[in-house]
Amino acid sequence: MPVSEAVRKRIRTFLDEDDEIRYVLPADVLMSVQPSVLVVVSRKAITVLSTGFWSRKRPKSVLARLPRSTVLGPVDMLPSPCFRIDGIDYEIDEEYVAVVNAADAEITSPRDFPPDPLPDL
Repeated sequence: MPVSEAVRKRIRTFLDEDDEIRYVLPADVLMSVQPSVLVVVSRKAITVLSTGFWSRKRPKSVLARLPRSTVLGPVDMLPSPCFRIDGIDYEIDEEYVAVVNAADAEITSPRDFPPDPLPDL
């Protein structure tokens, strides 16, 4: 399920004013005391935001900021979808595998990526 506009608005407070959100995916950090995070792929960076222990919708702090050139995948599908960035394993719902692949495609094969048909949404 897509992340709501209210959540995106909260996320924007953690990004530069001139940055643009491209993708947002909720994830769980495996074996962590603060398991819920939002992985935000923006035009400038990949930002991992902590949402605290009880919520996946209220970002509280920046856990990591990585260069936009960072590739998230490949996604390991067994036993459940997860990917590793910067030495940390993130588990995602199956519906977000396509989001990871799309974010990576912008970096690994930008010429093959079609322009956004609805850029104002």
